Amino acid sequence: MGSRFIGAIAAVGLSLIAFGATAQQVSDNQVAAMTDWSVFEYKDGEKRECWAVSTAKESVNTREGRVVAVRRSDILLMVSFLPHMKVAGQVGFTGGYPFAGGSNVDVKIDGQNFVLITEGEWAWPASAGDDAKIVAAMKRGTEATLSARSSRGTKTEDTFSLLGFTAAVEDAEKRCK
Repeated sequence: MGSRFIGAIAAVGLSLIAFGATAQQVSDNQVAAMTDWSVFEYKDGEKRECWAVSTAKESVNTREGRVVAVRRSDILLMVSFLPHMKVAGQVGFTGGYPFAGGSNVDVKIDGQNFVLITEGEWAWPASAGDDAKIVAAMKRGTEATLSARSSRGTKTEDTFSLLGFTAAVEDAEKRCK
């Protein structure tokens, strides 16, 4: 990996980490709801951040081929707009646990396959171009299934409805242009 790629990953990771911290503080800043997706907006002076966010409709956790019960924190799929960081339409996913080191998250949206890279409890596409492809597929799709592996070896499969996604992501983008 080149240093430019590592730098881009670090910048993306910082915005997702910032979202995680901010999301807990601004959970009451919901400004719209579109079927299965919500829009959140955070303002602090000139700083404005917006997210289209959804929670999993179904989660299946398996270990050694058997369904198991595990404790996970929030499971969220989102698209972020952070104009002060020059971030527009960034896809992010948190599975509610630390991902296995060096692992990826497989994303399936109505027959299309994508990959997210992981770091800690967060995953995101490798490039802004990949963000755009995933967002376009989500706008056309009906559901997204994200499959991952935790640092403890649990395989997870989280399914998100895409009903209301287009309206929510367009609203978030409009609020943070």
